[in-house]
Amino acid sequence: MKVMSIQSSVAYGYAGNSSAVFALQRLGHEVWPVHTVHFSNHTGYGEWRGIVFEPQTVGDVITGIEERGVLPECDAVLSGYQGAPPVGEIVLDAVARVKSANPAAVYCADPVMGDVGRGFYVQAGIPEFMRDRIVPAADIVTPNQFELEYLTGSSIRSVADLLAAVEALRRQGPDTVLVTSVQTDQTPADSVQMVAVSREGAFQVTTPLMPLHVSGCGDATAAIFLARVMTEGVAHALATTADSVFAIIEATHAAGTRELQLISAQDEIAHPRGRFEARPV
Repeated sequence: MKVMSIQSSVAYGYAGNSSAVFALQRLGHEVWPVHTVHFSNHTGYGEWRGIVFEPQTVGDVITGIEERGVLPECDAVLSGYQGAPPVGEIVLDAVARVKSANPAAVYCADPVMGDVGRGFYVQAGIPEFMRDRIVPAADIVTPNQFELEYLTGSSIRSVADLLAAVEALRRQGPDTVLVTSVQTDQTPADSVQMVAVSREGAFQVTTPLMPLHVSGCGDATAAIFLARVMTEGVAHALATTADSVFAIIEATHAAGTRELQLISAQDEIAHPRGRFEARPV
């Protein structure tokens, strides 16, 4: 595939495009990265240097790609963290341009807004923009459980709550929903789950919960799932994505670092070991 990925970028470590692009390339796909920021490192460190690109600059890069006459070849647009609503408008314009050139292209949106325990960590206005503008335009969305609750106005305690929230989200436009960081009252102890739902059905995978939090993991997850679900059934895509992401986290924990070990775990991105099974829910 050929994927336009519109996200942030860091020089040191792996977050945004610096996480998603390598994962997609390791799976054999061409990527056209469009950076919305370029920082020295991800903001989880509390200190960073670099530049936030003006929306016009981001739009100019996309226009330059369009001028090469290659948008009909673009199979997917992937977006993640959006610094401000004007950048979101650029993303939506890019999606419209790509879909005009190739009606079969899909838009995968990772609605990055916040997480359990941290709350929202984006600018004011971004959650509403994600809910009202991004989600309805997307074909695939990959929220975590916290973000799903916000997007649907739900309180998720059980698997039934989760599935009801996913169906509410799908009614807004997306066909396929991947929910990450799932923990309901039915999640086994010391485990975390992912749930994927599409017209093919609803499936769940359970993996051990590792004792660490790293930035960029969601970016890699969305990229891997996009690549997998466009070439495999949703159940198999969920299982292989969980397998690869767990291997990355496992390698990161073993290295004792706060940066994703994408390079050392790269073979597990391309060739997951099949350790986890996606089961119907």
